[in-house]
Amino acid sequence: MLRKPPCPQHGAASVEFALVAVAFLTVVFGIIEMGRLFYLWNTVQEVTRRAAREAVVRYVEDAPAIQRYAVFQPDASGVVQLPGAAEISNLAVDIRYLNRVNASGVGVPADPLPPSPVDNITACVSKTPSCINFVEVTVCMGEDGACTPVQYVPLFGMWPFNLFAVDIPGSTVVMPAESLGLL
Repeated sequence: MLRKPPCPQHGAASVEFALVAVAFLTVVFGIIEMGRLFYLWNTVQEVTRRAAREAVVRYVEDAPAIQRYAVFQPDASGVVQLPGAAEISNLAVDIRYLNRVNASGVGVPADPLPPSPVDNITACVSKTPSCINFVEVTVCMGEDGACTPVQYVPLFGMWPFNLFAVDIPGSTVVMPAESLGLL
């Protein structure tokens, strides 16, 4: 009985699969990372808008609750992150209560903040510096007034994805104060 000589193609499918799988998975994970980047880019704008809208109708002492509401975690407590984007937490939502915005577009903080919405109306009628006329919300990282952009952190921290460290543009919304919790 004659045996066939061994085929030189044994194992070729495994090698081809390994080569193709590396390229295919790199493309798939790259698509996932780009999707997360665009999600984070757009969601920063939504978080800022959401916090500003809530801050103009709720009073100053509700600021921590407003920050959690802005990152879609209203019933949580403590530090919470944006779902799907841990780069943004409620601590990145900075709410400032302004008396006025000067000619160069810089907000002048209300000082001191009125203790209640009724006191704010009184301060606004008498035109004192403690009147809250505007609410400014910014999403950025930093402490003591230093505002640096939120940095996108890749989900897959391996090469080539760690090459895509991107600063997400800061987002600021200034809205005129409304009821501030009076109604």
